[in-house]
Amino acid sequence: MLTVDFERLGLQPGDRVLDLGCGGGRHAFESFRRGASVVAFDADFVELKGVTGLVQAMAEAGEAGEGARSMEVQGTAFQLPFPDDSFDRIIAAEVLEHLPNDHVAISELARVLKPTGRMAVTVPRYGPEMINWALSEEYHSVPGGHIRIYRRSQLLARLQSSGLRILATHHAHALHSPYWWLKCLVGTSNDQHRAVRAYHQLLVWDIMKRPALTRVSEQVLNPLIGKSFVVYVEHAS
Repeated sequence: MLTVDFERLGLQPGDRVLDLGCGGGRHAFESFRRGASVVAFDADFVELKGVTGLVQAMAEAGEAGEGARSMEVQGTAFQLPFPDDSFDRIIAAEVLEHLPNDHVAISELARVLKPTGRMAVTVPRYGPEMINWALSEEYHSVPGGHIRIYRRSQLLARLQSSGLRILATHHAHALHSPYWWLKCLVGTSNDQHRAVRAYHQLLVWDIMKRPALTRVSEQVLNPLIGKSFVVYVEHAS
């Protein structure tokens, strides 16, 4: 399930790509599939080991783009271990809402982005996220959980304050908002609840089959209840 639109990101074969806070690696895998040289970066060593295994499996199955390369790096977003102007494309998907000093992380991302590069940043959207917080303390109070809810204007201002220019924005994953509202109602760890299981099966079916009904429905609903807010930026000068 991709949050970033790779056409808007403008990723090309051979680009050097940083996937900050890569987690399970969904955007790193797509970059690898498109022939990029990918750095999957995360603080969680276990997550990175999983990414390594899946990248190897992709290569063995012939699913890597021509010339694709991948490496996994463990570290902190507050002090990225890369020189200035290192990456053609950067993805920071659902990361900043976890970080206490997000302005430091944004400055680091701007530093390692090439002057001609482009970056995609995604965070939970204000409205759907407010509902989650109102319904469940557990949703956001877990260790490593969400520590803030961004308003659109707030995120854009923080990106611009680091010398970045806004290129485009959109919303994503409208079908996932009701799923999380439901989980917050019944308990975020209660995955065996009948309604939660049924909705989860719907989402898996949508991801695997991508039927026209759900794809069109999500496009219509994204401006209203899309769970994620996505921003594309480049250097202002």
